[in-house]
Amino acid sequence: MTQILTMVAQRLALGLLTLFVVSLIIFLGVELLPGDLTQAILGQAATEETVAAFRKELKLDLPPHERYIAWLGGILQGDLGHSLANKRAITELMGVRLWNTLFLAFISAVISIPLALGLGILAALYRNTLYDRMVNIFTLSSISFPEFFVAYILILVLAVQLGWFPSISNIGEELGFWERVYRSILPALTLTLVVVAHMMRMTRAAIINLMASPYIEMANLKGLPRARVIVKHALPNALAPIINVVVINLAYLVVGVVIVEVVFVYPGLGQLLIDAVRTRDIPVVQATGLFFAAAYILLNLTADVLSILTNPRLLHPR
Repeated sequence: MTQILTMVAQRLALGLLTLFVVSLIIFLGVELLPGDLTQAILGQAATEETVAAFRKELKLDLPPHERYIAWLGGILQGDLGHSLANKRAITELMGVRLWNTLFLAFISAVISIPLALGLGILAALYRNTLYDRMVNIFTLSSISFPEFFVAYILILVLAVQLGWFPSISNIGEELGFWERVYRSILPALTLTLVVVAHMMRMTRAAIINLMASPYIEMANLKGLPRARVIVKHALPNALAPIINVVVINLAYLVVGVVIVEVVFVYPGLGQLLIDAVRTRDIPVVQATGLFFAAAYILLNLTADVLSILTNPRLLHPR
């Protein structure tokens, strides 16, 4: 137990260091953007006095390192600043959008994880059969297409031609749970088609890799059904790589939704980020970018910990 806690502390410290480096990259990236932010917001007709006053209000007259320290200090205190577009607190802006993004990720995970595990187990059970080949072709095809292409195909077929789902996922707090699910189905299906191939192929590969183990051969010699051998004996020992790829794909469902949210006009963090870039709302861009980085680092840390808990031998690599 002590070794696991030490490993978690080490991973957490590494994650915090990575997040600090990412915050520097985000801040410097914004600093290197061409053009004058105040001039872009106020317009070409603004006088020099107005521009100077606005720069002072935004603290752009301070050196970059002082602004970075002030920004980082505010984040550590839970203050992400205020939006330049509407003067609202960024935490207030991100609150509802964060819930919407997590809701979409949850719906996608509920669909994709059981589907991927089931397809992967069946592909290992019926290895090198027509089913195995067809599943591999379908999943590889779905992951090869860009997200926006998959999204537009689903809109064309399921929304325009069949009329089963709305093409725009316009959700709000006034909607009930099932109505929100109904309006989120198309973006959830898009994300599912993108991530299910990774999880399915890892499940299949992990199980097939274990099928040559001595204890699996012994189970086969005892005459146990092949399905029971895979589910009862191979799958538990293959959980470490499967959990790793599942959690990494969950991270993608949270941080990789920008394109999908834009296509379906889904009011999540990805849409908020695009709107902020369009209006040059730099504080919102920095806050959302840092949140995406923190979510990805945290979920990768979770994947490492869960992998070791399911396979303690990873604590002692050879």
